[in-house]
Amino acid sequence: MIETDSSTRPRSVLRDGRFLRLWVGTTASGLATWALPFVLGLAVFEGALDAVGLGVVLATRTVGFLLAVPLAGVLADRYARRPVVAVAGLAAALATPLIAYGLGRSVLLMAVAAAVAGAGQGACRPAFQALTAEVVDEPRRQSANVMTTLAVRVTTLVGPTLAALLAVVAGVRVTLLVVAALWLAAALIPPGGAPVSTRSARRDSIWREFGDGLREARRHPWFVAGLGALTAVILTGYSVTGVALPLVSRDRYGSEAVLASAATAYVVGALIGALLLARWRPSTQGRWALAGLAVYGFAPLALLLPVPPAVVVAAYVMAGFGIELFNVPWFTATQREVPPHLLARVSSIDFLFSYGLAPVGLALIAPAIGAFGLAPVLAVCAAVCFAAPALAMLVPSARGFRREPVNPDG
Repeated sequence: MIETDSSTRPRSVLRDGRFLRLWVGTTASGLATWALPFVLGLAVFEGALDAVGLGVVLATRTVGFLLAVPLAGVLADRYARRPVVAVAGLAAALATPLIAYGLGRSVLLMAVAAAVAGAGQGACRPAFQALTAEVVDEPRRQSANVMTTLAVRVTTLVGPTLAALLAVVAGVRVTLLVVAALWLAAALIPPGGAPVSTRSARRDSIWREFGDGLREARRHPWFVAGLGALTAVILTGYSVTGVALPLVSRDRYGSEAVLASAATAYVVGALIGALLLARWRPSTQGRWALAGLAVYGFAPLALLLPVPPAVVVAAYVMAGFGIELFNVPWFTATQREVPPHLLARVSSIDFLFSYGLAPVGLALIAPAIGAFGLAPVLAVCAAVCFAAPALAMLVPSARGFRREPVNPDG
């Protein structure tokens, strides 16, 4: 994955030892983040944990995430990104064995430990995002973000099989210890970034410094518009995938095959999108990114219409392709446009308002289906997924994800 221009050929990120260390750490944290709820689901299947206990543990994990994200954004900008990553990873690494110990003994212990692990997960996200901008120079950041998202998608694709096999062979508790080892790798392997001396000497309260991040975010209309669109799509389209897709797979098609196929198709589509962006650099990247985000609307639309299973699977390939067409330019633009001393805070706002609020959509979608019916909810979700990115595209600077509007013909 090498970027070129008319005069230089920057070194590939694959040959950059510091980036590779960062990539390994980021991948380990992503795999550990994904693995915990899956492994706990296996514990429910084995009877070591009931469904209520699983819900409590996952809820406290989410609370820990939401509380840690803004705090970590401030601390990573105030001090340094590398120590924040180290502390966050070590906290999650120490908490995960306590989850294993509490399994079958104490749901309260598991919930408290899960909150700490969730806080570690939340603290890592903005720090890793900002650390990427420190480790990788601007011309190679899109390639770096592609590499990271490819790792996440591949582990999502093969991770369930590996985790299930490990749980069968060694047990759920041992598998949780492997998750702890992943967090330890995320804490210890990444390289350092910019020296602390380059950061602002100003020290205000945590909330005032977080407010500085909010003000910086508002200075970028493309960021506000894109984040609003992303949040709307996650609250509707993502929630449909989590709640309505299993119902449609069971009730319309009579098996779980469509659910499994659609989930796999989504990851495959995301991989295709990431591979495309390894080489493609559109001049109006914001326009293409928002168009990709709008493609997610085909997922609830396919669930709404009486179509063959293959159409549902194709819709999820398109949704995965589109979300990656958005993600990579979005992260790259944020790293480029936001001043380095505010990047972690702005990134924390991104994660807090988009993926951090995803559980709200998941919590609301089922009652909405019960109150209004499946078809109206799917129709509204599809309309929101199409409309929100289209409205964001009306903001002139959103066409290029830059403060200065980009010529649409450029």
